[in-house]
Amino acid sequence: MLLPAKAEVARQLRRYRAWERVMLASPADRTVRATFEDSGYTLCVLMGKRCAREAADAAERYLRSSLGAYLGEQNERPRAGTA
Repeated sequence: MLLPAKAEVARQLRRYRAWERVMLASPADRTVRATFEDSGYTLCVLMGKRCAREAADAAERYLRSSLGAYLGEQNERPRAGTA
């Protein structure tokens, strides 16, 4: 499993959180919403998640933990479609 550089994850997470605040302040602004959604998509791709909230949570866990601990945590999580 390839993992992104922590500096890039931190940068994208900051971008996502900043646009989240702007979007919450101006929810009717389509340009702001589009930029917020774009930042969420980028975080999803970076973290290998399907939704922006999961990607943000994964990014925060990744930044808090060591590489080995993060990989171990990912291997313990149940996968969708497996029983």
